[in-house]
Amino acid sequence: MSIYVGNLSYQVTEEDLKMAFSEYGKVSRVQLPTDRETGRPRGFAFVEMENESQETAAIEALDGAEWMGRDLKVNKAKPREERSPSRGGGWGGNNRGGGGGGRGGRY
Repeated sequence: MSIYVGNLSYQVTEEDLKMAFSEYGKVSRVQLPTDRETGRPRGFAFVEMENESQETAAIEALDGAEWMGRDLKVNKAKPREERSPSRGGGWGGNNRGGGGGGRGGRY
């Protein structure tokens, strides 16, 4: 299982996350996704720990805690949902405005 960590500072590093979570057990993996265009962290991460009891302790301690000037959102990561390909039409696909409709593809 994996832990989702949201509302992260854009200055956070994988090493920062390892240090923070290692207070609650052994960290086996940290993923810090970055923006494809800028290379800057996207403001969230995934942390995997050695066992579920360590993950639970980290979630309980860190969810809502202030870290690097931000209030963290920490919970069990949910499996990624498959998204259907975008077919233009803006934000709901109904072409009624309000979402930059007609550009197609990703923004």
